[in-house]
Amino acid sequence: MSYYERHIFFCLNQRDGGEACCAQHDAQSAFERCKARVKAAGLAGPGKVRVNRAGCLDRCAGGPVAVVYPEAVWYSYVDHADIDEIVDAHLKDGRVVERLLLPPGVGR
Repeated sequence: MSYYERHIFFCLNQRDGGEACCAQHDAQSAFERCKARVKAAGLAGPGKVRVNRAGCLDRCAGGPVAVVYPEAVWYSYVDHADIDEIVDAHLKDGRVVERLLLPPGVGR
């Protein structure tokens, strides 16, 4: 068993020169929302869920993005309701939120 059951990483990267990046889509707010929701639900800590910042995840064209491990499920989200759904369905219950999946071919 790993130290955490699930680990979610949010790309918070800011690119120079107006190049597409997750920071342009208020990724910081989504990260903070996820962290607060995980903590409030009692899901945080060893053996449970960890919410982390990440630098560029190299999938900028689909931004903002987050990835959940160990399943390696990539999400693109729009608002706090999407983050709430990821927390409630995937991080809490282990159910992938199909409608928010980032298509596999989306890169930078």
